Amino acid sequence: PGLARALLATGSAFAAAPTPATCQAQSGPAATPVIELYTSEGCSSCPLADKWLSTLKAAAASGQAVVQAFHVGCWDYIGWVDRFAVPAHTVRQKQVAAQDRLNNIHTPQLVRGGQDWRNDGASVSGNGHARARLALRQTTVDGFKAQVRPSETADAWAAYWTVTEHGHTSKVKSGENAGELLQHDFVVRQYVPAGDYRGPAKLTLRSISRDPAHARQVNLVVFDPRTGKPLQALSLEC
Repeated sequence: PGLARALLATGSAFAAAPTPATCQAQSGPAATPVIELYTSEGCSSCPLADKWLSTLKAAAASGQAVVQAFHVGCWDYIGWVDRFAVPAHTVRQKQVAAQDRLNNIHTPQLVRGGQDWRNDGASVSGNGHARARLALRQTTVDGFKAQVRPSETADAWAAYWTVTEHGHTSKVKSGENAGELLQHDFVVRQYVPAGDYRGPAKLTLRSISRDPAHARQVNLVVFDPRTGKPLQALSLEC
């Protein structure tokens, strides 16, 4: 809740949310916070983290944050299978851990700005200036294009796309939450690394089909490949 209030309080610094009529957006001069949650349905501590993440829906919808819940399979080996987990999510969590010099991965894990974050109430408003300008638009029902223009201080950059969905419900069959009915928002349903670049570039995404039962966001995160720290991020709700 403290993070949600801080995000909402800084709304004027960020680009406006895209309108349904155009479904396009451009980033502003301030760097948009990127929040990642690594979670698992079998982990008893994860539902509380999932619930907290859901409090950021208004902030994400208004372009004040890019929020993503990566469900991981680190507990699959003991039968605590998460139906949203895919191996690529666990690979990403391990990459974040390596860049952050962590000895292991765990759930739940919050990552802010590419770094392990304990959600200690610290303000997220001090992200500073973005080191890239992004323009994102929908071109077809499931097609998206982005223009990335890095600043002069960003000699190299990398990017990834995600498609996240809200309003998922699971009746958990195994693990510490067996028998529980869990609610999930910001569930990463598609994760697509977009490569490494120098200078301006255009990126494209062919997304998974939209599920009318679940509101979605299409997210682009541009980051420094050496540190993992985001240069800028942007979302569309379409």
